Amino acid sequence: MDIKQLRFLIALDETRHFGQAAARCHITQPTLSMRLRNLEEELELPLVVRGQRFEGFTAPGERVLAWARSVLAAYDGLHAEAAACRGHLVGTLRLGVVPLSSFDPVPLLTGLHAEHPQLRFELSALSAEQILEHLASNRIDLGVSFLEQLDNDRFEALPLCETRMGLLYDERHFDFGEQPLSWEAVAALPLGMLTNSMQFRQSIDHAFGSRGLAPQPLLQTDAVHQLLQAVHGGLCCAIMPLDGGLEALTEHLRLQPLDQGSNLASLGLIMRRSAPRSALAEACFAFCQRGFEE
Repeated sequence: MDIKQLRFLIALDETRHFGQAAARCHITQPTLSMRLRNLEEELELPLVVRGQRFEGFTAPGERVLAWARSVLAAYDGLHAEAAACRGHLVGTLRLGVVPLSSFDPVPLLTGLHAEHPQLRFELSALSAEQILEHLASNRIDLGVSFLEQLDNDRFEALPLCETRMGLLYDERHFDFGEQPLSWEAVAALPLGMLTNSMQFRQSIDHAFGSRGLAPQPLLQTDAVHQLLQAVHGGLCCAIMPLDGGLEALTEHLRLQPLDQGSNLASLGLIMRRSAPRSALAEACFAFCQRGFEE
């Protein structure tokens, strides 16, 4: 067994396709299949359900996959730790961010990259539940998510900015002047919203419900880009983070503040407390702490 076989196994899980996994690993598909069969023979376990295409992992395969992730995280962490001891940060920082968090990760990544040019970044959009799951299983190094009901024994958190809400619209189809909008006025508009399972939607529902309002969304979706497309096309307006920079995506989008439009849950940068905790995660966390203190 070698570390490459574990990388092949994880690539297959992430792509769910033999050809795509091989391309990601820069090898041929026959080579990928052969190396995975070698791993199965060594472990004396069937790991992959094979048909004419990839059909999933066996039950033992799922358990081996979890171990493979832990081994690779430890392997990469060891190299990052050794580099940190030499005064350098190398490797890939894996950051998960909840959709519509109002946190722009680009300044953070830009600052880190300026101090540590060898750093690379992997940015994922994940739900609040997925961020905690991925942190616990060491699939990401840091998460930006809401701090409501966070288990402080398992996770360390750095509070970030408050998420304020505004109404996103296309000025070719709507005009609201310059004053903050009331929730009563917004409730009467054609609205596009994220689905009920999203944390951001729950704050919107609370804001309406606490005022005795029950708007009926014209559109509901779990994809932010589809919501933006609908707003840009004039189908609806959407309640979005006020400081997310979404209005800059096209020249016609505008973002109007909402009166008393704060998100229920505070936002934070989250890191797991238990080992193995990567040097990259700790360096990024400390970088953010310094930024807030300055």
